[in-house]
Amino acid sequence: MMQELSPVGRFQTIVLATDGSEYSAAAETAAVDMTRHCEAQLLVTRVVLTNPEYEALVPDRVQQAETEAQKQIDALAGKARADGIHVETILRHGADPYHEVVRVADEKHADVIVIGRRARSDLARLMVGDSTAKVIGLASCSVLVVPRGTQMPEQRILVATDGSRLGDAAAYSAVRLARRCNLPLTVVTVAPPDGTKEQRTEADAALERVRKAAETEGIGIEALREEGRRPDEVITDVATRRNADLIVVGSHGRTGLSRLLMGSVSERVIGNARSPVLVVKASA
Repeated sequence: MMQELSPVGRFQTIVLATDGSEYSAAAETAAVDMTRHCEAQLLVTRVVLTNPEYEALVPDRVQQAETEAQKQIDALAGKARADGIHVETILRHGADPYHEVVRVADEKHADVIVIGRRARSDLARLMVGDSTAKVIGLASCSVLVVPRGTQMPEQRILVATDGSRLGDAAAYSAVRLARRCNLPLTVVTVAPPDGTKEQRTEADAALERVRKAAETEGIGIEALREEGRRPDEVITDVATRRNADLIVVGSHGRTGLSRLLMGSVSERVIGNARSPVLVVKASA
């Protein structure tokens, strides 16, 4: 059993993935705010959708799309620089935007990708959005998913842990971010209603690790052991009750296209949450 949290949770290089649409507006604002709080570097990234055949057929359209995209990210970068943020713009071409975003994150050794989320619906994949889900699945770094109309937290951060290495990675990142944002932290673990005494003991030990880490950083923290058969529902319910405006969850590193979080607790939390969700990655 782990006695301390793992040393992860850097926020030094942040990639903003924008498509210039209304669904990226909140992500753009959140990325700038996160960069400011963490004193990080911001990489404003946009992908022009194209392929060699399309470029050969209508080169003028491709050039126009590139010009408009560059103008948009330059405008974002200009506003960020006015706030004293170190920012770089990156324009890529490709048929699959998620591949290009992940490639930029890999090349730049990014710590976090910030991306928007499509509107809510009854299906988890539709709630998350196909491209967003693929970025989460393919990225080796953490991913902050920002729904339309939300922002970086101003009230409280909630982190969910199951006591595993992934849960500890999420918890440590949440502690680091809470310190940067000067916000209180709630840590929750969800046990089955008919759980064993050993499971309850392990849950309490996980909560204690997070509590000690937070107190060491001077962060106000509350620890909750909840019961439920659907951890994702419990997590989003606790976030609502505690007025948490950022949820932090853990996930494996690259999952591959065949295992893009579908059906997982993380994806259901992302799809149902009314706040941004930070998915913290750990190597498989």
